[in-house]
Amino acid sequence: MDAPITLTVNGESRRTRAATLSALVVELGLKPEKVAVERNGEIVPRSTLAQASLAEGDVLEIVHFVGGGNHAANLGEDTWTVAGRTFRSRLIVGTGKYKDFAQNAAALAASGAEIVTVAVRRVNVSDPTAPMLTDFIDPKAVTYLPNTAGCYTAEDAIRTLRLAREAGGWDLVKLEVLGEARTLYPDMRETLRATEVLVKEGFKPMVYCTDDPIGAKQLEEAGAVAIMPLGAPIGSGLGIQNRVTIRLIVEGAGVPVLVDAGVGTASDAAVAMELGCDGVLMNTAIAEAGDPVRMARAMKLAVQAGRDAYLAGRMQTRKYADPSSPLAGLI
Repeated sequence: MDAPITLTVNGESRRTRAATLSALVVELGLKPEKVAVERNGEIVPRSTLAQASLAEGDVLEIVHFVGGGNHAANLGEDTWTVAGRTFRSRLIVGTGKYKDFAQNAAALAASGAEIVTVAVRRVNVSDPTAPMLTDFIDPKAVTYLPNTAGCYTAEDAIRTLRLAREAGGWDLVKLEVLGEARTLYPDMRETLRATEVLVKEGFKPMVYCTDDPIGAKQLEEAGAVAIMPLGAPIGSGLGIQNRVTIRLIVEGAGVPVLVDAGVGTASDAAVAMELGCDGVLMNTAIAEAGDPVRMARAMKLAVQAGRDAYLAGRMQTRKYADPSSPLAGLI
């Protein structure tokens, strides 16, 4: 048996009885056909590894292909936090306009959402045994976000949320105070007034508002735990109409920003996330789709894709073409 020799392999001293480079590679648990070897500063052709003899003191570098990037970095789970509560999904869905509660529950499951908005309405006292939302969507498994849909004054919104807290103990709520029935645009004066009262009473309001950076900052200063500017009028499906002001709101906010209203299809959700929003809230875009469950799944993927694109960093736009392939060596 040959006497052992000492080599330097990838910067570390190693004793071996291997006689050839091929034998050493196998000894290391590697496959010769999948590595490249440099010996004493010279690359050894892969076809000759079985014939290349090893000698005392040889310095070897053995390499193979790996994915580019820093694999040691732990990026962690991409979560977001509002009012001290952390969520994985950045999609919030509504619970109105569905064919029935069963379809609503199926769409929720497909969306992966962890928060659902719920309206506060009178109990049907004429039929107390009628199915209820809680029979299909468990408030212990999914966060219920009571909203003030249909309220046109601060007083009505405050009253509604007081009842919601009494009914379910919720303090994380969605506030919207509408200005008129035709556009369903927020009345920002009433919205700000309601925010101030609710915060004093211990509520943590996520607030629907116009896409106005100044108004958004005022709501944050009043104690809103999240700002929810509209992308377009509620239920319109027109998509994000003013990317500039949404981006300005995101840049100036110290609380989460979520686009609320106007999303029509998956690309709209992706745009909202590419602008840097923390999430997107939608109802009609899913509930009125031809296949709500499939659309819910599409929205889930769109939100994820938009978020990844935002984190990745968009390429710079250019006025003129810039070839992808190098021109050097052109035939």
